[in-house]
Amino acid sequence: MRGQTYVIFTIVFVIIVAVFAVTNVETVEVNYLFWSAESPLILVILFSVLMGGLITATVGLIKMYRMQREMKRLEAENFNLMNRLEEEGISHPKEESEALQLTEEKEK
Repeated sequence: MRGQTYVIFTIVFVIIVAVFAVTNVETVEVNYLFWSAESPLILVILFSVLMGGLITATVGLIKMYRMQREMKRLEAENFNLMNRLEEEGISHPKEESEALQLTEEKEK
């Protein structure tokens, strides 16, 4: 359901941008850092939306990559700690709580 909502919002956003861009077809002067040029406003709008999307996607991908690296590191740390517990003969707390729950259920 969440994926469908994302797709619907994306389609609505694209339609709004397209209608907004098509209604603004006049030529405007765009001032860059060291020069200025005239271009149709529709191109300025579409280029701005495209660059905003690319920047947002890039930042999101970087964050996702960092989170995946952190997750792998934490999984490896968890695995190492579980192995240490087994080597020292200490039972895992989760296993103890599951065993306690099973015992309580049997008593009922």
